[in-house]
Amino acid sequence: MKRVLVIGSGGSGKSTFSQKLAAKTGLPLFHLDALFWKPGWLAPGSADWHKTVAALIEQDNWILDGNYGGTLELRLSKADTIFFLDMPNWRCVWNLVKRRIKYARITRPGMPAGCPEKINFTFLAWVWGYPKRNKPKVLNSIETHKQADAKVLIFKSYEAMETFLKSI
Repeated sequence: MKRVLVIGSGGSGKSTFSQKLAAKTGLPLFHLDALFWKPGWLAPGSADWHKTVAALIEQDNWILDGNYGGTLELRLSKADTIFFLDMPNWRCVWNLVKRRIKYARITRPGMPAGCPEKINFTFLAWVWGYPKRNKPKVLNSIETHKQADAKVLIFKSYEAMETFLKSI
């Protein structure tokens, strides 16, 4: 395990799992949210974002935490281990609400300065619809674009994640 992807719905626990995995393995962790967003929640241009991700995946070791479908295939082609956090949508929404309360008006860890925690209907609707709209596409991308020998682990509970982390 040298090049690791952690993907899943918003609020599924990607950042928390990635931090624990990085602490256990010593692999460098890159939160894609922190690299993507600029102060004021401004998105980079597509070409710039692609260059950023392309440079990251050329490194020998990494954990990349985040979705960003526009670069998923590129990341899958280099990852040797893929974790898909397949949590129920109600749990993800609940986690987002808790996170919004915890980091009200401040920037949470793993995010760039100038991007205070926020939640809106569009994002909640995306998370609620993730299992039906996005999950099938992500799973198809994993099967289609992953390296032949890449290990894929799908976690459906936080207990399963903790059990895995303890086994390292």
